[in-house]
Amino acid sequence: MADKRHEDTTLGCCAVEKSRHFASFAAGKPCVLGIDEAGRGPVLGPMVYACAVSPIDKAEQLKALGVDDSKALTEDKRTKIFKAMNDEENATEVVAFAYRVLSARFISAEMLRRCKYSLNELSHASAVHMISLALQNKVNVTEVYVDTVGPKGALQAKLQERFPSISITVTEKADSLFAVVSAASIVAKVNRDSLLREWIFVEGDVRVPLEGYGSGYPCDPLTKKFLMDSVDPVFGYSSLVRFSWKTAEVALERNAVPCKWEEPGIAQISSWFHLGPKEECRPVRHAFFNDRFISNVVSF
Repeated sequence: MADKRHEDTTLGCCAVEKSRHFASFAAGKPCVLGIDEAGRGPVLGPMVYACAVSPIDKAEQLKALGVDDSKALTEDKRTKIFKAMNDEENATEVVAFAYRVLSARFISAEMLRRCKYSLNELSHASAVHMISLALQNKVNVTEVYVDTVGPKGALQAKLQERFPSISITVTEKADSLFAVVSAASIVAKVNRDSLLREWIFVEGDVRVPLEGYGSGYPCDPLTKKFLMDSVDPVFGYSSLVRFSWKTAEVALERNAVPCKWEEPGIAQISSWFHLGPKEECRPVRHAFFNDRFISNVVSF
């Protein structure tokens, strides 16, 4: 279980973007907030967590924008709706949004740290941050709907305890049940796709197949080929890869050189747990006596 202090601070290094009309959206009118993510399962690229807010009395206008589960829309349709939400005056009065980018490197580091932080815990922390962000920007949130693929009971209880004055609903398929969650799913999907499409490898010469690296999902043949071909035998993967994923781990073991952490001449860690013959177990003199050259005297 992650401690609360870590939950409150761990996402501070993740980039946040907001629509230009997000702050003080709807001028104090009661709003509904929807939360969804894109990129939970892929071995490549970031996970994007997004929220959308809309006045409760503009539910029909929100539906009229054509929002739907992002997976049910074509890429062109998603992009068109996203641009409208950000730019068109009639749309900006109906919906505003914000999103947070959790990089592949950040996700892997959290999942492999000594006190491991699971993907579910990252998702829970992201949901808390999205609601808090809206409240900090003076949006009058009275209802929240969250799409989840994990156990919904724990997240529902956590959010309701954290925000007792807000009506919270956590459910599967929320992106196809609630228009405001559909809007959030479009924001998350469009921005994750854009990040992948325009990815710049800061590591320099990373080998990318002519066909590209595919969808980023472990089952995608192009993604598998990229993982096999792009491994640096010493330094491993670029920052595009979630190196904590089993798919990446297996490819790394097959294609990188073996690594031993013990320095030459230094005993392996496991040797400290080895009990040698009795005669080898000699007591060590305290440094106090060694530093002062004090020795035992048996005769005077």
